[in-house]
Amino acid sequence: MSLADLQALEERYLMRTYRRAPLEFVRGEGALLWDAEGKEYLDFLAGISVCSVGHCHPAVVEAVREQAGRLMHVSNLFYTEPMVRLAERLAESSLGGRAFFSNSGAEANECAIKVARKHAHRRGVEAPEIVSFERDFHGRTYGALAATPSLAANPALAPMLPGFRSVPLNDAGALREAVGESTAAVLIEPIQGESGVYPVADEALLAARNACDEVGALLILDEIQTGLGRTGSLWAYEQTPVRPDLLTSAKALGGGIPIGACVATPEAGEVLEPGDHGSTFAGGPLAATAALAVLEIVDDPALLRRVRELGAELGDALLALDGVREVRGRGLMVGVGLEEGVDSEALCADLLERGLIVNAPEPATLRLLPPLTVDSTQIERAVAAIGESLLSYAES
Repeated sequence: MSLADLQALEERYLMRTYRRAPLEFVRGEGALLWDAEGKEYLDFLAGISVCSVGHCHPAVVEAVREQAGRLMHVSNLFYTEPMVRLAERLAESSLGGRAFFSNSGAEANECAIKVARKHAHRRGVEAPEIVSFERDFHGRTYGALAATPSLAANPALAPMLPGFRSVPLNDAGALREAVGESTAAVLIEPIQGESGVYPVADEALLAARNACDEVGALLILDEIQTGLGRTGSLWAYEQTPVRPDLLTSAKALGGGIPIGACVATPEAGEVLEPGDHGSTFAGGPLAATAALAVLEIVDDPALLRRVRELGAELGDALLALDGVREVRGRGLMVGVGLEEGVDSEALCADLLERGLIVNAPEPATLRLLPPLTVDSTQIERAVAAIGESLLSYAES
């Protein structure tokens, strides 16, 4: 089937919720993708941080293939070994309590919101509030959407779920003022991803932790994009001065198979009871098996150290380019701030022609999320392509 055929079918049958580049990818391996014409691309977006162990990692493929041939689904009314082993692995690697599985990051955040509200009601709060930072992104289901200020402002999707408020990013004073007796939780990304890779300052994280402790609220860290080694530690919070009560994970967790998780401390893990929450597909043996294989790869001190080293290497090389104003982020989660007047969307389109996949989350930023298994040669190739594209843009 040709690209034109695919586009015609999309035009007829798919809801218009995405603007797709005119490319069909048919094969992937590691940090590389190939389109239907056989052209090779270096993928420095990794499916928006989903394919963090690279495309079609042999260990993940083999685990999924073996499990698919044995058992794919039985429902949460019964036990399966991959589900409970994954819960143990996630809890023991982070907050030590319990896990709830979902099918996506938005669903993981919905679980965290539900835990926070029920926890607040137990404290006698009648109308619980969730506080988040402006420019945060937590998902598109209605609870997660309400906690995502820029999307929640869309009047066509109103009315929004009540009980959500936001404060400016890194404004510790505003955050402290926003948290009160009615606060159920503070829900924030340790590094804002979709807005352009903006780390939350330690001062703001500490303000959130202290404010929550003062009123008995929960601190929720959305690690859907930052977790699973992306920043050079298994969880991004490990490089900060705070520990959350709940963290949410998805994207990289399944290596390409849809799965999300909400992981809790021992106390927060006791809030939900039978009937409070559920999901038909979540924690199924296929997705849980994929996630166990991913964790086996990324929960490795040598790999995580290499992610930090490669992130520094990438950042230094990008800063040396004409047209680059700043580099933000941590590990291999990189936001490239461009000089005034450089159109990041035009740059992305040109880079795609050159065989490099990145994206433009905002007008003056490129976002780079290469697989954690990327090597120095591929980083050099990506930086060279960005440098050539910036030079061509300046000359046009």
